[in-house]
Amino acid sequence: MIPVAQRSPLWLARLKPYTERLDKTHELVVEGKLSRMVGLTLEAIGCRAAIGSRCQIETKTGHMIEAEVVGFSGARIFLMPTTEVHGLESDCRVIPLHNNSLVRVGYGLLGRVLDGSGNPLDSKGPLKTDAFVPLNGKPINPLSRKPIREALDVGVRAINAMLCVGRGQRMGLFAGTGVGKSVLLGMMTKFTSADIVVVGLIGERGREVNEFVQKTLGEEGLKRAVLVVTPADSPPLMRVHGALLATSIAEYFRDQGQDVLLLMDSLTRFAQAHREIALAIDEPPATKGYPPSVFAKLPHLVERAGNADHGGGSITAFYTVLAEGDDTNDPIADAARGVLDGHIVLSRNLAEAGHFPAIDIEASVSRVMPDIIDKHHLIMSRDLRRLYSLYQQNRDLISVGAYQPGTDPKIDQAIAKNPAILDFLQQDMDEAVDITRSLQELELLLGTK
Repeated sequence: MIPVAQRSPLWLARLKPYTERLDKTHELVVEGKLSRMVGLTLEAIGCRAAIGSRCQIETKTGHMIEAEVVGFSGARIFLMPTTEVHGLESDCRVIPLHNNSLVRVGYGLLGRVLDGSGNPLDSKGPLKTDAFVPLNGKPINPLSRKPIREALDVGVRAINAMLCVGRGQRMGLFAGTGVGKSVLLGMMTKFTSADIVVVGLIGERGREVNEFVQKTLGEEGLKRAVLVVTPADSPPLMRVHGALLATSIAEYFRDQGQDVLLLMDSLTRFAQAHREIALAIDEPPATKGYPPSVFAKLPHLVERAGNADHGGGSITAFYTVLAEGDDTNDPIADAARGVLDGHIVLSRNLAEAGHFPAIDIEASVSRVMPDIIDKHHLIMSRDLRRLYSLYQQNRDLISVGAYQPGTDPKIDQAIAKNPAILDFLQQDMDEAVDITRSLQELELLLGTK
């Protein structure tokens, strides 16, 4: 290794900044130039920019392309573009930007559809916002968080009765492709008792966006909702920013004392986008191609949801987790299960049988449910779960006629109650069932008061 003092003047000249100037805030801006592009990763020399800050790259035609600093190595910095990179070439001017980690928030966002940068995608004019918050949020002291003691009505009978969700809880929705998770999210968006709904559609099909807004959400549901959309064809950095932006918006309304429902579809796409970024800057893969930093980003995102300090609002969050090949034990699903307060598993077998919502109550659990419901409700939910599980365990014997009625009174009861249980767990997508009605129907099913 040649000491710096002995290296040639030509080599040292390459490290000198492109230009130096003062910006409007009188901060020194050290500009550089683009030296290399590999895949989606840009390398620049001569710049002085911190991780997470933004830069503008000026093409030879004067067009500006925005990028974010995602890493560095010595005098080189690595950037990831937020838009298309057509027109870039070697020695393009790289201009660092300052004070760009803040996002616009406010009640003017209600009823609007935004992209990952916070720009409107609808045709309703400019955003009317009056506040700014950090994109990466501010950590909350865990001892100052308000405990979860109140149930949140999501309007879905199977969840209200069997997997009751508390205000400030973080739940995972584990499902493969095509089993009805988007429809279930839409039902909760329309029927929830939360004050404000924030929906993050991260890395999903672009076709689903318009359908979710017009068909699933509807005009009435959109009035109290904010949608952040970064489809699958967006750059990976924008998919990551979409999840962070949706969480920042939810945090703002929570700090205003509102009860917020945050729906993010999906946490897996967020992890995959971060994997693309990490691998592009040569971070070594660890588990099934996922670098270690991905598993550090998941709790950083999830922990931002939940209750605020005493007197504040709450963020009740549902994160969908894609089970690749219907395997609920893949690395992202396993990591998400460890940082969430419960999980709802959607079964492909139930979906193929026309059972919607296809919630597998045997594999699903709400960890805070015993703390937010009374003892009578808890006993009834356990009784129904026991009857359902007992029937499923003996289903093959019952189907082929090998079980003789009268052999076991508990199995006889499970057989008698099974049609009513299946009807109870199903619900039409346009039907709302609140907690009170859910408990009344559960009492009627089990014959208890």
